[in-house]
Amino acid sequence: MSIAVIVGMKSEAAKLPAGVAVACAGGIPARAEALARQFVAGGATALVSLGIAGGLDPALSPGDVVIGGGVEDGDEVIAADGIWRNRLLAALPCSRLGLVHGAAKVAATPEAKRALFARRGAVVVDMESGAVARVAAGAGLPFAVIRVVADPAGRGLPRSAMAGLDAQGNARPLAVIAGLLRRPGDLPGLIRVGLDSGAALSALGELVKIVGPALGFQPL
Repeated sequence: MSIAVIVGMKSEAAKLPAGVAVACAGGIPARAEALARQFVAGGATALVSLGIAGGLDPALSPGDVVIGGGVEDGDEVIAADGIWRNRLLAALPCSRLGLVHGAAKVAATPEAKRALFARRGAVVVDMESGAVARVAAGAGLPFAVIRVVADPAGRGLPRSAMAGLDAQGNARPLAVIAGLLRRPGDLPGLIRVGLDSGAALSALGELVKIVGPALGFQPL
């Protein structure tokens, strides 16, 4: 099986073993869809959406791991592959099985997160999983979603943080600093975002060591 992985950021891609087919969507759903279609056209036989995510369920904390049982994509819920789901849950017994919301825009406030949680009970939100699920379903391919909570449900994202990523998934620290100079009140929130993201990325690195064999990562 030739597995291709879609992430949002280069820092997430760096956690994967060498040789795994991975592409960064930069938090842009349309780019995630295009990259997934390119992988399918190039011979991928399975897709994975992997990385950090925003928490929607108030019970989740930074660093908690969620295995997607399905993805909420617009008005549709697309079920993840059952074999992979069970294999991942067995490999990560402390993980949480739940619905993932594939967002078209950032859920930047606690109010926005509460609304998404109330809609169908999605426990986390990210910008890539909807596209990955849609492309996989259209191509008749299995897919899996593995997400680690960064910002929890009760925490918003400061405006300055929104400029922190380019379309290729690279960090843009100068853009964040520029936003902070315009909005110095964002500083406490930015510090919190950094701590949350650091905890999530650390957990992501550890879980990849476990799920790699479970998924059978191989070069495309």
